[in-house]
Amino acid sequence: MKVILEVKERKKAYLPIEAEVIVPKNFLDPDCGLTVWQGNKELPLEEVFSKRIEGTASYADNVEIIIRGDSSRIKRVGEYMDAGRIYIEENIGMHCGNFMSGGEIEIAGNADSWLGREMKGGRIICHGNAGDYCASGYRGEQRGMRGGEIEVFGNSGTFTAETLTGGFVTIHGNTGDFSGAEMRGGTLIIMGNCSCVCGNMKAGTCYVHGTVYDMLPTFVNHGSNIIKNKEFTKFTGDVAGRGKGTLFINNYQYMD
Repeated sequence: MKVILEVKERKKAYLPIEAEVIVPKNFLDPDCGLTVWQGNKELPLEEVFSKRIEGTASYADNVEIIIRGDSSRIKRVGEYMDAGRIYIEENIGMHCGNFMSGGEIEIAGNADSWLGREMKGGRIICHGNAGDYCASGYRGEQRGMRGGEIEVFGNSGTFTAETLTGGFVTIHGNTGDFSGAEMRGGTLIIMGNCSCVCGNMKAGTCYVHGTVYDMLPTFVNHGSNIIKNKEFTKFTGDVAGRGKGTLFINNYQYMD
């Protein structure tokens, strides 16, 4: 079953739309009256999207949602998603894939902040850039992403994988400041550059294939390691917080 949602033109297109109802299981009944929120206004889904359904399905695993048009102000798509697939042809707004536990979300463009927040399972693929707090916990939470996989082919913003607890996060580009801060588990792979990485890390493993700028002095250097024919320096810490995480870094520069 394929559900095609095309974003309609709106007079106030800058206003965000809260669209947590866009998950595959909610479309198993084609006649269900789904609603979204614009500020304090509850709107029928069809007022924001043109909807077309092809085929039928009995299980969410067999439902694919395709979102077309400018969806950069559409928030919370895929929240609590547990099965099926969502394909977003352009950019997507904040909180995409919140608390996701299964299925797959693929984003052809960029994702705004909080991509995969506190995700528990499933897979998110973003072909563009991701904003701040990708794969992290919400402010004040002690646990961020717990399981599943996020792969970003562009760059990501500050606090990527903050409080990461489980799962795999791969950023093919650069990340902003404080990636991996407060990590408690899981694996973070940064193919590009970053700064102040893994501050107050408790556990987990981080690989940086580029350069770490402003390397924190509170990690213990264990010397050179060769991993897949590439030389990394192995660190453990963050000892300032009695942490036992592991960092493998290709190149680094300490703070001045």
